[in-house]
Amino acid sequence: MPVRPNLLDYRKACVEFTWDDARAALSGLPGGGLNIAHEAVDRHAAGPLAGHEALRFIRADGSSTSVTFSALALEAARFAGVLEELGVRPGERVFSLLGRVPPLYSAVLGTLKHGSVFCPLFSAFGPEPVRQRLSLGGARVLVTTASLYRRKIAGIRTALPELRHVLLVDADEAPGPDTLDLGALMREVTPAAGTALTGPEDMALLHFTSGTTGTPKGAIHVHDAVAAHYATGRFALDLHPQDIYWCTADPGWVTGTSYGIVAPLVHGVTSIVDEEEMDVDRWYGILAGQRVTVWYTAPTALRLLMKAGTGHAEGHDLSALRFVASVGEPLNPEVVVWGQEAFGLPVHDNWWQTETGGIMIANFPALPIRPGSMGLPLPGVEAALVKRDAADRPVIEDGEAVLVSSPGEVGELALRPGWPSMFRGYLHEDERYRRCFAGGWYLTGDLAKRDPDGYYWFVGRGDDVIKSSGHLIGPFEVESSLMEHPAVAQAGVVGVPDPVAGEMVKAFVELRPGHEPDDALRLEIIGFARKRLGPAVAPRQLDFTPALPRTRSGKILRRLLKARELGLPEGDTSTVEGQ
Repeated sequence: MPVRPNLLDYRKACVEFTWDDARAALSGLPGGGLNIAHEAVDRHAAGPLAGHEALRFIRADGSSTSVTFSALALEAARFAGVLEELGVRPGERVFSLLGRVPPLYSAVLGTLKHGSVFCPLFSAFGPEPVRQRLSLGGARVLVTTASLYRRKIAGIRTALPELRHVLLVDADEAPGPDTLDLGALMREVTPAAGTALTGPEDMALLHFTSGTTGTPKGAIHVHDAVAAHYATGRFALDLHPQDIYWCTADPGWVTGTSYGIVAPLVHGVTSIVDEEEMDVDRWYGILAGQRVTVWYTAPTALRLLMKAGTGHAEGHDLSALRFVASVGEPLNPEVVVWGQEAFGLPVHDNWWQTETGGIMIANFPALPIRPGSMGLPLPGVEAALVKRDAADRPVIEDGEAVLVSSPGEVGELALRPGWPSMFRGYLHEDERYRRCFAGGWYLTGDLAKRDPDGYYWFVGRGDDVIKSSGHLIGPFEVESSLMEHPAVAQAGVVGVPDPVAGEMVKAFVELRPGHEPDDALRLEIIGFARKRLGPAVAPRQLDFTPALPRTRSGKILRRLLKARELGLPEGDTSTVEGQ
């Protein structure tokens, strides 16, 4: 039986919905206040969902193990008890350096329950990126594995004087002199009796995000963010009580926390957690075998599935799947259409940032999908486009931002502050935070345009847009056109200096299997793009590459392509896949 979408009348919801409506759907702490862990687990464990499956872990061999809300609440209470016994104070930072393993979820929820601040790191980080973030964040506790500790922490431990405790999750490995056995501590501890009386504005999560230059930025999020996680899970991901939900995001990325952990738990749905990395046939097997109904993944993953061909989907019963969504970078139109071929469903793109803490713009299940569009703002989110001057600065007059009013005109995407998951600062960088706001708006740094029906279309990061012969060229548009060529699997586009045009478009292309990189194919692809885009926009140069540089969350790093092409400093490369 078809499931009725949660958001049927978008226009009505935009008029009537308030963030207080989302807060009212939560229970709040018994003694007053708000705590993410209470909303995600404890209230369910104390009610009808106590025995309901919260997490289903898929092991490397394909076998699975389940954790109920009641059991997860107990594990979180045990971890909170461990922090209490170690003398960790509320507000201090607890970091994880883990993959998608069961102790991660106990650590996240137990940290929040204790009133401390949780900060996830990519397990693929090298020692220096780890040291940098632990140091910037003032880490008191690190939860990791014995192997990761030996390879990435032991050699830098003396450079981290604030790091008091390293907790190893490996039950079969004896801790060293500088580490503690988390499993033994959890077995022996008295579970925390209650939840810290945190308020909506108390710091809960710290997510590091890399800029184009300089040190990583620690974006601060508060417990009130859970109201946005609830509302966006309901409206943008269309979560229903009996869903089997799978978010493939790495736990080191903000999506892995907001929508891999918090949102599905708040809604009381069962989440699939695959402990292994991506494999085409494995993923189709999980979608079919686990009867996944709602799937949230990355454009890069979808492009890799598309590159492998729909033959891999054959023989898998995907009939349970009813909604597919994607985030991480713009979703090319051809991938949206391909989803219909592979899954019998289009892929719904949405847009947000580490700083926004939750989905801000989305293609909703009950509304017409527009391939290539970011979608429409969430109810409760006010978005606009701010004009930029000749120096690429926002235009502010009399203290107010000057907004774009004409459909199709490019401006900087801006959001009116006030949504619950908006970041409350960059840790120790107040001035950097203040520069993100001007004229009454949060300035995202992304350029976009809006069509007559209000749908937003991504153009590029402000520093990615190519200025050629007076034209502003969005790299995403060019990349999408290149991917329509049957030989192209993925593409990255940058501007390179040109003495006449100022900049010209250069493309870097990954090929599909069975195609050889040669001059004939290069000219064919360039000609293909010229027919679709015109000579002013199409690439004038094209290089083949076996792999485009991308972050571990899947974003193609155009700035890195450009830096390598021009011999410029590469900036922060700690989040680059393979580093």
